[in-house]
Amino acid sequence: MENEILKIAKSIQAISQTGIRFTKDNFDKQRFEELRELSVRLVAQIADSNIEKIRDLFTCETGFQTPKIDIRAVVVEKGRLLLTKENSDNKWSLPGGYADINYSPSEIAEKEVFEETGLKVKTNRILAIIDTNKHSFPPLEYHFYKIVILCDLIEGELRGSDETEESDFFDFNNLPELSLKRNTYELIDLIKQGIEHRETYID
Repeated sequence: MENEILKIAKSIQAISQTGIRFTKDNFDKQRFEELRELSVRLVAQIADSNIEKIRDLFTCETGFQTPKIDIRAVVVEKGRLLLTKENSDNKWSLPGGYADINYSPSEIAEKEVFEETGLKVKTNRILAIIDTNKHSFPPLEYHFYKIVILCDLIEGELRGSDETEESDFFDFNNLPELSLKRNTYELIDLIKQGIEHRETYID
């Protein structure tokens, strides 16, 4: 039920954002702004964020609303998966983050791995393109598409960063506590299958 309410709230936000951008009627603009505020209040009831943070997220953009793009890098060494411990929640995730302007997906994957872990990698192939509404993710403020990219390790020594406490390799069957807002155990299973069977999963 919570996920369904969240989907409705995000749809209202998308409709209102588009309306605010394209309407030429001031009264309609006010109505769309009221709708957007209602979507903020709905999401605040469900998502693990305070209402001011959600309001900032929901009002900082203009134009047609589209899903956010999150790039995650998969690096495997001797059958073990590279994860990094997030400062924000002290839980583990695949290296990665938002898609940055003026960077390609492969450039982002390589850059994020180096910045967060100290390792230099080279992108190999896409393992998955997933919709976070479909893979047991907790309620999220935005609708995300995640592009999961397999990378080959070149060189480097593991370290932390400004955003991460530490990084390490883990057996797929003995993972630490994951940062579920960033990656779920279901996603890790998809990754493992994609590596073993040389498949690409797409929602």
